[in-house]
Amino acid sequence: MFVPVESERDIPAECTLLLPAVSVGNVGQLAIDLVISTLNMPKVGYFYTDCLVPMVGNNPYATNEENAKELSTNAEVYALPTRKLVVLQLRSPIIKKKSKSFRQALICWIKRCSFTKVVLLSSSHAYQRVDQQLFGAPFRYLLTPVLQRSVADVVQELEWKEMEKVSSYPGINDDEKKISVPGGGFTKHLYDDCCLEEIQLAVVLKFCSEGDNIPDAFALLNHVNEWLKLVEHSDGDLSVKWKIPSSWRLLFGSGLPPTLF
Repeated sequence: MFVPVESERDIPAECTLLLPAVSVGNVGQLAIDLVISTLNMPKVGYFYTDCLVPMVGNNPYATNEENAKELSTNAEVYALPTRKLVVLQLRSPIIKKKSKSFRQALICWIKRCSFTKVVLLSSSHAYQRVDQQLFGAPFRYLLTPVLQRSVADVVQELEWKEMEKVSSYPGINDDEKKISVPGGGFTKHLYDDCCLEEIQLAVVLKFCSEGDNIPDAFALLNHVNEWLKLVEHSDGDLSVKWKIPSSWRLLFGSGLPPTLF
């Protein structure tokens, strides 16, 4: 359920929704952090649900002492009407056995807001790739049938690779195949739900391993930016200058205390 920060604030119409999956390396969440920080997106509300692990913390995008005191929760909504963009950031995992309830609540909200399309940023275990996934770029995409009709030409022009189907029973029956996103959290189930509900959803993911996943987040976001044009390239510069949020200074803790030595 969406709870606006201010009573008169609501979700802008005809927007693209960008959200992460809580998946391997937290790559999608890190990428969303970069989007919010770079575009300086204002918070418009909270996604209130009992399906996520409770969490509260300081403002992860603080720029001064005053706004550093603002609190953040496990699911917050940011919007930039001028760019027709809405972002849902998830900061804690889904409680076990509540994944279906969370997906149902999310789909109800997506339908109510009438988003033009939904883009889910995710990741998958690199070590569980099948043979055909070992070559080329480490990115894959999935499109629901209703979105496939409108953006198929775009992804073909970008030369993106669709997520390959893998054998349901390896070594026993290789004819029966399915889509599998190991380490992708609720990615596969949300994709299936959106197919049934005829929601225009695109999944964009990167194969990766646990560790320092900041480079993976930058890579995934640069890949998505080729399509969504969230940030335009500078003249003569092919790289995008993403703004790192202040909270990333403590991403791996505060360092070793000098007294230890």
